Amino acid sequence: MAASQPKPKLIAVVGETASGKSQLAMRIAQDFNGEIIAADSWTVYKGFDIGTSKPSDREQAVVRHHLLDVVEAPDGFNAPKFKALAEAAIADINNRGKLAILAGGTGLYVDSVLYDFGFLGNASVEERGKLDALDLAGLLEMARANGIDLADVDIRNKRRVVRAIESDGQKPTRAGLRPDAVIVGLRLDNDDLKLRVEERVDKMLAAGLQTEVRQLSDRFGWDMEPLKGIGYKEWREYFAGTQDLEQTRRRIIAGTMNLAKRQRTWFKRNPDIQWFGSIDGAYAYAARLMSN
Repeated sequence: MAASQPKPKLIAVVGETASGKSQLAMRIAQDFNGEIIAADSWTVYKGFDIGTSKPSDREQAVVRHHLLDVVEAPDGFNAPKFKALAEAAIADINNRGKLAILAGGTGLYVDSVLYDFGFLGNASVEERGKLDALDLAGLLEMARANGIDLADVDIRNKRRVVRAIESDGQKPTRAGLRPDAVIVGLRLDNDDLKLRVEERVDKMLAAGLQTEVRQLSDRFGWDMEPLKGIGYKEWREYFAGTQDLEQTRRRIIAGTMNLAKRQRTWFKRNPDIQWFGSIDGAYAYAARLMSN
């Protein structure tokens, strides 16, 4: 960034789970008068704390965090809701003369803000039920009869065909990267990442993850959306007596590594991300931007 260019008002910190995003975001926020917006599809839920690695009370006391504990589990949450709340938080942070830091691994949430996604409206529950009741052949015939263009839709995927019908063939929109933002990415090699994942899972277990999951599953049942997340769903067999604690631990680690792989695939397509293999390297880059 040239010295004549303005400092960014928004720094996005992205990458795989357990790569150090939260640590990097905290460091930038403390040194450059920032506040953090959590871009995570699980930490929005109240009571889902240990299994989501939600920032601790101490961390939240040091740096103000936004979009944590937004909804109760039965309320549900989605990307359009996140985008609206995140944009309001960014405006509030910037209006108070502070740096907004968008940090998280939910790629759709991050990109919806950085690239101003225009989401399509949702059908009613009744209308969705009618479409879901049709088989794929019936859906394709409905689309043809209504003149809906499926040229860019995977017509083998029933969910995508349903979505095309619901939106009357309209496509979501996406703008370029917002001019006040930069994106910093953390990408560790697989061995380092697996070690960090194992350490994180062991810390969760030591912090009482088993008790948290027991209480939440007793309260909401296993079909509640946030209980389908990694770190939670793997306990169902344990509580049923068909899986021991070490098997549960290994399943959480494996699930987390699979999530990291999906996150890497999402983010690696984005040419706007400046990638770093260490927190120190990423921090030095952000510090240079903020010192111009």
